[in-house]
Amino acid sequence: MVVVGASLAGLRAAETLCLADQPPTVTVVGAERHRPYDRPPLSKKLLSGEWTPDRVQLRQPEAFEQLDVDWRLGTSAVGLELGEDTGGTVHLSDGTSLGAEGIVIATGARPRTLAGQERWGHVHVLRTLDDSLALGAVLAPGDRSVVVIGAGFIGLEAAATARTLGNDVVVLEAAPAPLIRALGGEIGHAIAALHEDHGVQVRCSTRLESLDDTGVLLEGGEHLHADVIVVGIGVEPVTDWLDGSNVAVDDGVRCDQFLQVRRQDGSPATGVFAAGDVVRWPNALFDEEMRVEHWTNAAEQGALAASNVLATSTGAPLEPYAPLPFFWSDQYEHRIQFLGRASADDDVEVVAGSIADRKFLALFGRDGRLRGALGVNAPRWVMPMRRLFLDGADWDEALAAAAELSA
Repeated sequence: MVVVGASLAGLRAAETLCLADQPPTVTVVGAERHRPYDRPPLSKKLLSGEWTPDRVQLRQPEAFEQLDVDWRLGTSAVGLELGEDTGGTVHLSDGTSLGAEGIVIATGARPRTLAGQERWGHVHVLRTLDDSLALGAVLAPGDRSVVVIGAGFIGLEAAATARTLGNDVVVLEAAPAPLIRALGGEIGHAIAALHEDHGVQVRCSTRLESLDDTGVLLEGGEHLHADVIVVGIGVEPVTDWLDGSNVAVDDGVRCDQFLQVRRQDGSPATGVFAAGDVVRWPNALFDEEMRVEHWTNAAEQGALAASNVLATSTGAPLEPYAPLPFFWSDQYEHRIQFLGRASADDDVEVVAGSIADRKFLALFGRDGRLRGALGVNAPRWVMPMRRLFLDGADWDEALAAAAELSA
């Protein structure tokens, strides 16, 4: 078996394979030189200098050594040939190839970038361990002017850490509010307020003209000085290595409900599965095809994809993947938690607490159905909402249940 991607999803896949009753030979290919590490601390604890790099490792060194895995780190996959019956052959950047009866694709995502940003040494992205260390080294003095381009979760977490270190921070967002595509305008402005409380400028409906060696030029001619620029404009799934492979790709690797990779004609590629940020699959719980870029999803998909690879090899039934998505984000002293799947055109109602108090629960609904639940500093209100999703509660039932929780 070959796992392509030494990520959280890749690690969970490898561990699942190694724990099988009759474990196969397992090879893990990773483009980075590091063993699998945890990404959430990269924009917080590691970036601030509170943690050292050893603390973000997903397992202790002895746990990695005990895994019966051939680690091919610092090596990228550059091509895939699907087998006629099952599995296929993975071609690597070092010129070697790995034939396998089963393959798990877990190549994750890479940051989107602005044209020409690589020209400037003071422009950073934040995705990898090395990215975090490089950015942290220039934020640590705490006397810098920092411009963050993009008010998504990574951009906002980086802004919070930079400000906590004492830097002057401005966040630029092209949309009318932060996170508007995922959470809508009202909640986006509520999240912006958390940053404004700490002295961060959040400037929305702002468009960039260009970068230069002293900062950022905006449309209209205004120039913002910046010692440090952080570009956080989202990520794109790493699928270019699959060009010419006959794997169906559309903003991610297209899979069926079992996380089994689809060929371009829609048929399953037997023995080839995918997990993590790179996967687009139909989630029956929401009757929607989705791609999810969160920690919990990567961990769960990695384990299930590997289980289904093993099932394919033995002829056992495959298990579908239909989870309730969950993510969290820590910004300053605030914890933001979200259950479900929301969009900008959902109905949104704050059902407990208040935005002004910086502690609230908001529900998202569409077509009479509960779609999402977001809490700011409200874990006791958020987590009980999980049962409502799993029980298929409609919008009115969810509002009534939330009212009882907060009474």
